[in-house]
Amino acid sequence: PPADFRGSSKMKTDQTKPPENKAPVLEWVPPDGRKRVLDFNRTRIMGIINVTPDSFSDGGKHFKTEDAARAAREMIRDGADVLDLGAETTRPGSLPITEEEEWGRLEPVLAALRETEDCPPISIDTYRAGTARKALDLGAAMINDVHAGRKDPEILDVAAEAGVPIVLMHMLGEPATMQIDPRYDDVVAEVREFLAERAAAAMARGIPGEMIILDPGIGFGKNADHNLTLVKNLPRVYPPGFVRLMALSRKAFLGKILRGAAPSDRDVGTAVLDGLSAFMGAHMVRSHNVALTSDAVKVAMAVRNGTPG
Repeated sequence: PPADFRGSSKMKTDQTKPPENKAPVLEWVPPDGRKRVLDFNRTRIMGIINVTPDSFSDGGKHFKTEDAARAAREMIRDGADVLDLGAETTRPGSLPITEEEEWGRLEPVLAALRETEDCPPISIDTYRAGTARKALDLGAAMINDVHAGRKDPEILDVAAEAGVPIVLMHMLGEPATMQIDPRYDDVVAEVREFLAERAAAAMARGIPGEMIILDPGIGFGKNADHNLTLVKNLPRVYPPGFVRLMALSRKAFLGKILRGAAPSDRDVGTAVLDGLSAFMGAHMVRSHNVALTSDAVKVAMAVRNGTPG
């Protein structure tokens, strides 16, 4: 990569070992030179912006650049700590698009967000190293890889070279087939083992443990029972010491719980689960409705900490 691509991380730890098991504070400087800080002493909120025509919940809603930028500004106002920008749907049954098409959707939105005042770190939701590299060069500050570096292992090198955090998610199979009769002997143990293995792979490529965010992949190759088991056992799902992300927003199993509610009618259920996740130790939750999730997380943190503020 070009010399000006490299960012820097404040972390000075052994990159082959997981970080200490305490609420982390991430400080890093991505390639755009703007220092970023995420203090996980309180649960942070990642707002979802899908620049797609076919995502399961909000497909087409933010497909136009001006609509995506407006949604970003609303999420910032509502308390988003991170904006997660993706251009390829990974809903069950979805098929991949080309890298050129993905970047064609992302580039104008990233350019617009660079001009947005007080914009929080932008996470680029991609599994392609080329897309991630270009997005970081245009102002993104994090990577969110649903394939956890398995689809394009070079993306781990991109994160290491840029000095940025990366989300590694568990998925059983591929989006096109993942919901066809998924099976586990012990879903908690198997997801935890996978996350530990992918974190080790990332650290072996030079990513500090503190910069690795783990996501159990609710709804990705899992049925409703699997999802509920993972949520119920949240503290045991993650290998110790890494940042814990839960991405529950509007997932299909909520529709089953809520008498067939459509995705857009699952925000209250999402907020309940996000609050429970915060109470049980999630460092970050990913949501379509930042305002509602923000209120739920504030209440959950007040109960957990025994203080209203």
